[in-house]
Amino acid sequence: MVTFLGSIVLLLAGYAVYSKVVERIFGINDSNPTPAYTEKDGMDYVPMSWWKGSLIQLLNIAGLGPIFGAIMGALYGPVAFIWIVAGSIFAGAVHDYFSGMLSLRHKGEQYPSLVGRYLGKAAKTTINIISLILMVLVAAAFTAGPAQLISSITPLSFMASLLAIFAYFLLAAVLPVNRIIGKIYPLFGAILIFMAVSIGIALLFSGKSIPNVTLANFHPGELPIWPLLMVTISCGAISGFHSTQSPIVARTLKKESDGRKVFYGAMIAEGVIALIWAAAGMTFFGGTGGLQEALAAGGPAGAVNEISKSLLGTLGGILAILGVIILPITTGDTALRSSRMMLTDLLSSFMNMEGKWKVTLTTLPVAIPTLYLSTIDYSFLWRYVGWTNQVVATVMLWTGAMYLLKNKKFHWICGVPAMFMTGVVSTYIFYAPEGFQMDYQLSMIIGSVITLAIAGWYVYQIVKHKQTSKNEANLKAA
Repeated sequence: MVTFLGSIVLLLAGYAVYSKVVERIFGINDSNPTPAYTEKDGMDYVPMSWWKGSLIQLLNIAGLGPIFGAIMGALYGPVAFIWIVAGSIFAGAVHDYFSGMLSLRHKGEQYPSLVGRYLGKAAKTTINIISLILMVLVAAAFTAGPAQLISSITPLSFMASLLAIFAYFLLAAVLPVNRIIGKIYPLFGAILIFMAVSIGIALLFSGKSIPNVTLANFHPGELPIWPLLMVTISCGAISGFHSTQSPIVARTLKKESDGRKVFYGAMIAEGVIALIWAAAGMTFFGGTGGLQEALAAGGPAGAVNEISKSLLGTLGGILAILGVIILPITTGDTALRSSRMMLTDLLSSFMNMEGKWKVTLTTLPVAIPTLYLSTIDYSFLWRYVGWTNQVVATVMLWTGAMYLLKNKKFHWICGVPAMFMTGVVSTYIFYAPEGFQMDYQLSMIIGSVITLAIAGWYVYQIVKHKQTSKNEANLKAA
């Protein structure tokens, strides 16, 4: 219990201290007009208050991610606390801050455009495809799950529930951001926070002993911590999906200093939520063995429902149902909105579209495959979301590192976590069931070679930029 409480304190301290370090290195200037005013269109570019933006950002990036992912990650034991705390402070929140602030600095640009700006056209083309695939997969998975639950507790069939949810998705994707998202998301964000805080307080007074941090691996299936834990717990530590969501809120900020509260702060809040649910998962069922049995019986949703009802009674049951239905829906709709915005950026150089036609023609190409994928087994979708998600996160960190390097700033705050995540995704894809399913030791070797090659590229970029700076200085002196 001591390290659980200490972990929460560390997350809050990370926001109080390290977020200011990151903000100072980035270099904000509130005299710079934000896209909410310079690009104001009444659709995506709409000025909103920072507190509303924070709650929208939290709900956009969170959904069920820091709940389901944290409970699955709890199978590894209290080592998950270390990943959540360190990942949130030094990787996830930095990732979210730079994805939001770089978008803010570049007229609300989408993630792929930012990648192209700092990593080149080839990287932009590749990440455009990966990002759109990720958005469609997330939106599809977050449609099917709630639809199944709605059909089980109401007279509606699965297909009727699916179509109802999808109709809402389309409205949220094409209506101005302040019509639906700006009005109801702050309320749902508050519900997400209230649910987690209530579970945390109830857990502390439940009489159950929350285990203290250890590096030991408690996974009943003896799965390795590296790199599986870092992909299992993504939301709550670092998630590439966040970089696709940040531009939505970046287009609404009134001033640059709001970025620290909105982007860095929302990630820390998500880390706290993940920490609470990880603690609940590894504690409530009497250990990781009991948790594995609960997950086998009812999946993450069943575990959430059992924990909520037992710790909070009737209120917990209501919150669990609301959470499992509302939270994924509010992630799925912004995933569809983000994919629409990405496609708009991608096609803008090929065709000139205005107004309603632009919104409609860029929504349908992503909406149709999303609806189709929603009708298949959504557990299949999730097999391919995890790695794709973390690749996107890794590329965003490298984008931040190159931005800082180009502007002669302390690039290591992005470069170090980027190297770490490069190791994660490079090893995971060779070992994982949805990857090449290779031997673990061989996967480690291949992952290490790839990581070293990327490290070599990083060193080359550092040397090149130093030489460029030296040449510029010599020219000025001459």
